[in-house]
Amino acid sequence: MAQLDAYLFFDGTCADAMRFYERTLGGKLTLLTHAQSPMAAQTPPESANRIMHARLDLGARQLMASDTMVGHPYEGMHGFSLSLIYPTAAEAKRVFDALADGGKVTMPLQKTFWAEGFGMLVDRFGTPWMVNGAMTSS
Repeated sequence: MAQLDAYLFFDGTCADAMRFYERTLGGKLTLLTHAQSPMAAQTPPESANRIMHARLDLGARQLMASDTMVGHPYEGMHGFSLSLIYPTAAEAKRVFDALADGGKVTMPLQKTFWAEGFGMLVDRFGTPWMVNGAMTSS
């Protein structure tokens, strides 16, 4: 069976964002800059310290990301949300509050017909999130 994971693009903030996600979500982070890659000699000097590939291992899932190359247009993140599901509303609240710090809450964490807690936000790095806690059975 295929496995589907998310890959995000940042404009020079990938390392900071992924370190923040590692602290907030847990997991194990691997970062590779352009200067550290086998393609370092072909990398424009101004992109050397940007992230070529980041991977945050979260159990059986991964969140991957990189920075755009300097001079390439960056249009931000739009048209999707990353969805997190936690077994308890308390854990969902902890993560929601951490992700919301410095970001913008678009729907406060609250009880819904499908979960004890659900909320939406865009974090300080521009990543949209939907956080669920204590899903109810249908």
